[in-house]
Amino acid sequence: MNKTNHISALCKSALLALGVALSLVLVPATSLKATEAAVAAKSLPLKHSFAKVEGETGPHTLTLTNTSKESIKVHVKILLSVYSHASDKAKNVEETVGAGKSWTITKLAALDKVAISAEGYAPLDLVVK
Repeated sequence: MNKTNHISALCKSALLALGVALSLVLVPATSLKATEAAVAAKSLPLKHSFAKVEGETGPHTLTLTNTSKESIKVHVKILLSVYSHASDKAKNVEETVGAGKSWTITKLAALDKVAISAEGYAPLDLVVK
């Protein structure tokens, strides 16, 4: 009986050591792949600027200018800082911005969060100030 307890404890210790060894090998490999993917994604070729405006297009606008030589289909998700309980907390808009052209997003409020993405590029997150 005593010999069986020693063998059982030895098996548990071996399994624990094996689990630790596998985690040391697999976790860095997974995080390395994620890091490589993030580094591989190019930054969006968009120049951005905010403006405070009056009237129907305000109080803030965001202008995105395509600095590349190709058109880019841009997806923008705006997380609203001010919203009605009866409406969505976010709005989604898409636009194809031609090479060297600009696109202005209107009716933004202070502290709105703007997430800009396009296929093949790293996302860009902005906050209206």
